[in-house]
Amino acid sequence: MNEKKWYYDKLVRDRIPEIIEGSGKYCEIESLSEDDYRKYLYQKLLEETEEFDASKEIEELADIVEVIEAILKARNVSMEKFQSIRSKKRKEKGAFEKRFLLKSVMEK
Repeated sequence: MNEKKWYYDKLVRDRIPEIIEGSGKYCEIESLSEDDYRKYLYQKLLEETEEFDASKEIEELADIVEVIEAILKARNVSMEKFQSIRSKKRKEKGAFEKRFLLKSVMEK
């Protein structure tokens, strides 16, 4: 019997192994240490950002937010603290509503 095997090295959502096995396939998984979990979360954020860049699909933004929330939880940062940081930054530097594109800076 010829078995096909695909190799991955990526963080997946909690139900993915169940979904794979429900399709009649088998998968190998491992539980990550806290340090490795954070490392893979950061990689996942880049992966999801690249997927959004390629597709422009809103669904990919939902994935990005999911990863951001997981990073915050892994770093013991509450959503309230995160929103406070975000609000402070917005107040100090603004948002992106004016659509400014910085072209150059010159010294006087």
